[in-house]
Amino acid sequence: MLTERQELVLRKVVEGYLDEGLPMGSKALAAGFRWGPSTIRHELACLEELGLLAHPHTSAGRVPTEAGYRYFVDRLLPSQDTGPRLSLSLVRRELDEAMRVTTETLSQVTNLLAIVTAPPIDTSTIRHIEVLVLQPQVLMVVVITSTGGVSKRLFTFSAPVDAGLADWAASYLNERLVGLGLGARMLHQRLHDPSLSSTESAFLEALAPVFTALEESAGETLYVDGTARLLRGERLSDISDLNALMDMLERRVTLLGVLRSALSERDVLVRIGTENDAPALRSLALVAAGYGLPQRRLGAVSVIGPLRMDYGRAITSVRDAAAQLSSFIADVYDER
Repeated sequence: MLTERQELVLRKVVEGYLDEGLPMGSKALAAGFRWGPSTIRHELACLEELGLLAHPHTSAGRVPTEAGYRYFVDRLLPSQDTGPRLSLSLVRRELDEAMRVTTETLSQVTNLLAIVTAPPIDTSTIRHIEVLVLQPQVLMVVVITSTGGVSKRLFTFSAPVDAGLADWAASYLNERLVGLGLGARMLHQRLHDPSLSSTESAFLEALAPVFTALEESAGETLYVDGTARLLRGERLSDISDLNALMDMLERRVTLLGVLRSALSERDVLVRIGTENDAPALRSLALVAAGYGLPQRRLGAVSVIGPLRMDYGRAITSVRDAAAQLSSFIADVYDER
């Protein structure tokens, strides 16, 4: 625990460095205190001994260390109850569009890389199925899910398709599959009915891949926005750090694992520098929060940026986005 004076000095150093990006010296700090430069220099030295500040060899000023940022976030961050709040326009949007709006808005407000994971597709159910004859030998199957997702697939046959058979298939599929989860075993079982004729069974068998494809895509989808903002200027000065981050964004599996850790947090998760397990994030800071239904988290909202980020704005914006997405999801899943 620091003394009250040490906390004030640390807070001023962190806030000054976040604003200006320059090491903070005792003379500049003394202007905002009733204590003189010598007293401030003593406290700076104490904070450096404690590992909360570092002393760049090219400057007489101090900069925050990862531990200094952590202390600031945990104990010194001003209350975020006041000031501008993030507002999302999600009313009457489809799920995919809502995810995109959230990601874009979050990146714009924080000036950071924003990443949102969508609810897994296997959490939704089939709402409606259309079987449309586009040409004599070409038809399209459209599957609409309870979350507003739409999947389309074209099928080409070697002979003209009987329009009556296509109409029958649409009625049969809606009767048998509407309300089933996309990952449910029963979905496939209901496509095989011994009471059907060989023609009907063969036709359904030909259409089955549209449902298989849906199940195979049941993994989480990532929405990413603001990569250019993160790369702008000198926010990522080490080219190896940049390459590692780009590789992680491309592969996504590791990133999904990182964001899943936010689902078990009651509030916002903040990981600074080496607190991150993923090597690609060890020179960066991550702020994330889970969203979803009262009894189940379905995805995460997050921002990634340099250690020198506006933690207050990032934490507030991520918390607001998660809360508003949760409200939107509750309406979509009819579980408000």
